[in-house]
Amino acid sequence: MKKVSILGSTGSIGRSALEVLTSMHGEFEVYALSAREETELLGSQARAFNPAVVCIGDESLEPAVKKLVPAGTRVVSGEDGLLQAASSSEVDIVVNGLSGSVGFKPTLAAVREGKRVALANKETLVSFGSCIMAEARSSGAEIIPVDSEHSAIHQAIGGHLKEEISRVILTASGGPFRNIESLESITPEQALAHPTWSMGSKVTIDSATLMNKGLEVIEARWLFDVEPGRIEVVIHPQSIVHSIVEFIDGSCLAQLATPDMKLPIQYALTYPRRKPCLTEKLDFAEVGSLEFSSPDFEKFPCLRLAYDAIGVGGTMPAVLSGSDEVAVSAFLGGGLAFTQIPQVLEEVMNRHESTSDPSVEILQEADAWSRTETTGVLESIKKGDFPRSR
Repeated sequence: MKKVSILGSTGSIGRSALEVLTSMHGEFEVYALSAREETELLGSQARAFNPAVVCIGDESLEPAVKKLVPAGTRVVSGEDGLLQAASSSEVDIVVNGLSGSVGFKPTLAAVREGKRVALANKETLVSFGSCIMAEARSSGAEIIPVDSEHSAIHQAIGGHLKEEISRVILTASGGPFRNIESLESITPEQALAHPTWSMGSKVTIDSATLMNKGLEVIEARWLFDVEPGRIEVVIHPQSIVHSIVEFIDGSCLAQLATPDMKLPIQYALTYPRRKPCLTEKLDFAEVGSLEFSSPDFEKFPCLRLAYDAIGVGGTMPAVLSGSDEVAVSAFLGGGLAFTQIPQVLEEVMNRHESTSDPSVEILQEADAWSRTETTGVLESIKKGDFPRSR
């Protein structure tokens, strides 16, 4: 029986992962659960799955969590607790459903121990992709993507050689504003209303700006060792075709399924085997037709910025990712207009001189620099020293 640590168990990925594990009772055992501050739900999950370890991100909440978990469950907290949950010798698979840069160090710890990582944390590969993949090659760790798009690519590539791949085509729903002309007055509530997926707030806002798809372009570059110029994005509002791989003979292989994260999560857990899944099966007659169109880079400049960042390479993707995290938080808090998000990111990128072939330490410094610089740009906006639109 394989033991699984679920990092971010109270989030959408974590909750879906627990549903999947429940459906495959007897094949997997939950070793660890973690949450940032959702003590009640974390305690409820611990009582249901009886893990060996529970981690709470906010260290001040550790005493409260100890009162909610079974007597035999050890409670840890903070970054050290996450690292323990990810790297324990008892763990076989780590499901990383954490949001933001906090997901990097647990991923690195798991990879260095040669574990399988079912990865849903974008920042890990966007900011530290070259280092993470190098560590995985060295340790023999497996990184199986949980994003539906990258899972689709993983499935479509199968055993084909890299030299046989012509293009990787990522599909995007287009978010809630695909058919809206002006984005000037978009509110956080409107941006959080995604038409297809139920996700955390940061990912949902990134989907609305198409930054989410841009980050996925950067992830795909590292996951599949494909040059950015061969990674394309198409808008596909039905979210049935999760991505496409075109081969040098002109053949295209696509993975199709109903939009449900339980499928890529289960695939990452059971690969290379396939098992019956909880997802609803496709009814092609009911689906009817599938639409595809090109993204509007002018309307959604965040997608262009992501291509720019991976084109420059080095520390620039880490700067983009860190800056985006701060800018999205500011938008959600009412301190930034929706259309100012890409303006802030571009300003910070323009101020950065990228370092080639960076170490982990240099990438962490670039990430920290971008956050500080972005905070400074936000302050200039408050003072009226930054243009509201361009």
